Amino acid sequence: MKVLLLDDEELVRSGIRMILESDADIEVVAEGGDGAGVLDLVARHRPDLVLTDIQMPRVDGLEVTKNVTALPDAPAVVVLTTFDLDEYVHAALRHGATGFLLKDIAPRELIAAVHVVARGEAMISPRITKRLLGAFASGSVKEDTRARLATLTPRELEVAVAVGQGLSNAAIAENLHLSEATVKVHIGRILAKADAGNRTQIAILVHDAGLG
Repeated sequence: MKVLLLDDEELVRSGIRMILESDADIEVVAEGGDGAGVLDLVARHRPDLVLTDIQMPRVDGLEVTKNVTALPDAPAVVVLTTFDLDEYVHAALRHGATGFLLKDIAPRELIAAVHVVARGEAMISPRITKRLLGAFASGSVKEDTRARLATLTPRELEVAVAVGQGLSNAAIAENLHLSEATVKVHIGRILAKADAGNRTQIAILVHDAGLG
């Protein structure tokens, strides 16, 4: 899989590149020191995943996330940062990030996370997952959230709740006695009906509604 790497510290980029390319299935096809030229880099190199820091000069990682996920056939975006502030996490996920990881992640866990995201699943650092989901669950249920989830069939709602619990497609299939292919179809319909950009946004909706 092809990865575009953005970080304003060259030494950090070199270390991350070395870690990722220790896996034979991952290639860092391009890198940059900020997000100013990210759309050109995406168009030129067609990465499967953009791995970006948050705090960068000129164009930061949150703006990168918003700009990249708005593209047709957009690559997945994963934020990799030292900052786990709630406002950064929420903003990144609202902008369409598929993952939010912290830079103290172990090398083999970073590689595993890239593979998880490449499969179309969400990946959030375990250190912040509980706090993040708790914040959404304890917040007030928004009317637009109710309306978006009300369009789902009972089975689709079951699948959405399972996504909100962080289950993989295989685990959802086993728990609900479905094939993985059927789970993928349900998730596709949930994304369309709920106007969600990815699995992470499905999870946000579920927890926003207090169903997680």
